Order: sequence, then C-alpha cells, then structure tokens
Amino acid sequence: MSHIRSFERKPEVFEDFQADLKVESPGRINLIGEHTDYNKGFVLPTAINKKIFLRFRKNDTVNFCRIYSQSLDKGFEFRLDKFITKTGGWEDYLLGVTQELLQLSGRLEGFDCFIESELPVGAGISSSAALECGFAGGLNSLFELNLSDMQIVKLCQKAENDFVGSNCGIMDQFASVMSRKDHVIKIDCQSLETEFIPASFKNCKLLLLNTNVSHNLADSDYNSRREECEAAIEIIQSTKLGITSLRDLTFEALENYKEQLSPKMYDRCLYVLKENGRVLAAANALKSGNLQTFGKLMYASHEGLQHHYQVSCKELDFLVDFSRDREYILGSRMMGGGFGGCTINLIEEEHIKTYIEQVSEAYFKNFNIELDAFTVMPGEGTQISKI
Repeated sequence: MSHIRSFERKPEVFEDFQADLKVESPGRINLIGEHTDYNKGFVLPTAINKKIFLRFRKNDTVNFCRIYSQSLDKGFEFRLDKFITKTGGWEDYLLGVTQELLQLSGRLEGFDCFIESELPVGAGISSSAALECGFAGGLNSLFELNLSDMQIVKLCQKAENDFVGSNCGIMDQFASVMSRKDHVIKIDCQSLETEFIPASFKNCKLLLLNTNVSHNLADSDYNSRREECEAAIEIIQSTKLGITSLRDLTFEALENYKEQLSPKMYDRCLYVLKENGRVLAAANALKSGNLQTFGKLMYASHEGLQHHYQVSCKELDFLVDFSRDREYILGSRMMGGGFGGCTINLIEEEHIKTYIEQVSEAYFKNFNIELDAFTVMPGEGTQISKI
C-alpha cells in the first residue's frame, strides 16, 4: 500500500500560508527546433512571461511533506523515509524530482509547498518542466543544497525521463532555468554551448493559439519517435564508426543508408537533419533582423513536423494553413511535442486582435472547440527569493 495520500480541497494548514521563500518558474516557447534536443541537435527556445508560482516552508518535521495546488484544488502528502512510487498523475513530476534530490544530496527534511499556476497544461509550453525546475530550485534553496543551475536542469530532465517516463531532451528544463529576459537561446544540445540572441521582433509579436487538444508527452507516440531515431542510429553504427546520434550524420551518409532503413526511420532522420539547419539559419536571420526569412523557416519547420516526423494533427495543421497568405503573419508552426498544444505565430502587432477573432470563429466552426489565444514575451529563467 502506498504511503502517498492525495487530498481534495485546501487543507487548513495552507490557509494564510506563510512561506520561507517563493519561486517564479516560467513556461517556455521554442521558436524553432522541435524534437532535435534528444537527437543532440540545435534548438532556439526561451522562457516566457507566464509562470508557475511556488511557495515553500520548512514544517519542523524530519520526513513529512505536504504539497497543495491552488490551480487544481488538490494536493498530496508523502514521507521522505518511505519508498517513493509513481501515482500516474501530476504528482509524479514532483515525486521524481524529490527522489533525484534525495539521491544527490540526502539532505531534505519535512516541508510544505503551495503552488499556483498561470500555465495551461498540455499547451506545449512546458508546464511540466516549469513545475519540476521551480520545485527543485525551491528545495535547493530552502535546504541549502548548493546545487548549480546546471545540476538542477539535469536532475529535472532525469526525473522526467526515469520516473515520469517521458524521454524528453534537455531543452525544456534548460530554457526554464537559464533564460534571460528579451533574449532567445541557441542551444547546442550535444555540447550544451549556448548563445543568447536579442529577441528583436520589431513591429511583430509572438502569438500562441492553443488548440485545446490535450496531449501527453509520456505517451507512446512521443516516445516512439525517439525510439525510431535511436533504431536508425543503431543500424548506421553497425558499419559506420563515430556515429553516436543524428547530430553526427550528414545528408550524404543518410542517403547511403536509405535502403537499410525503414521509410519511417529515414523520414525521421531526414526531418532532424533539415531542422538542425533551419535552427542555425533562423538564429542568423534573427541576429540580422531578417524576420521574413525567419518566418519562412517556421513554416518549413511545420511542414517537416507534419509530413516527415508526423507529430502534428488536423487542428494544428488547420491553424497553420489558416495563417498562410496573410501578409501580416510572417510565420507559423506547431510547437512542443505535438499531437495537440499550440501553434506559435510571428504576427504584426496591429493585426492581432482582428486575427484572433477570425481564426477563433473559423476554428470553432470546423472543430466545435473554443480556441485560446495569448501573446508571450521572452522572459527570465527561474527566480527564487527568500521572504
């Protein structure tokens, strides 16, 4: 029998909650470079100005921990001296981080944590990474574990991979912790070298359109894409030394192995190689202020995700297609793991209100689903302050 106990509604102990420290942990967007991070490629993400807020306090116990989410109006409690098991729910992101912290430091004690969120779940803006990183960062500060930001990033990724069961790359956690306001980050996911690029979009804004089609990054569709890429690499490795990931592969080498790969494997590899090139080109376009080129690369990225990586869906494709041939929209693409979530649109600011009205009406007419729309700005990574 599990010692982890869930509860509904706010316990009295969380009324008028007096915290020792507070954490602001942001969601993230990825302008271009989807499914490339776990293939050791390039990505171009940033944290955004929408966040999860966590407040922590020690509760003067050795092992008893209690967590409540105001947004979900539910919580759970568990003990640090008992074996931590999965629940299959949102709790696993926090339990996985707790387990990693115990293994890394062993210095946790009893605590209470109060959580509020303005991040929509399943929208592709990494609410899970924001939750993990904010939680890990808060406990690191509360108990003076002295873990570096990069240690926080890696242990949160490991918790999601090993405990939750989603084989995500490092991008989401990296962006949530490391981002700088008004910049995007070009990340080399092989070396973890970074370049902070000023996010100058001139008269344009980043508009997110949430399909409100739910997706679960721990499901078989997401993980199978990674497995297909890894299987392709194993085939190529058998006769070509020095290939450890798709990052090491050239277009010429891929063509040489086309007959040995299944059509799906070949398409997955081709997409990743092309997407890496698009990320580098997009970073250069942003640095030079060429937003027209940047937008064209966004559309090309979506087409690759739709046809070669096959992680889009009819709702996402509809929203991207609806944006085409509108001169005030420079680019649009699906964002996140896929199978739902958001499109990200580079749109001239003065047209945003009218466009939201038009696309929302058309989307509801086609799918009978209300569309959520909001603009985002590049923001700071995780912020921690003691009270």
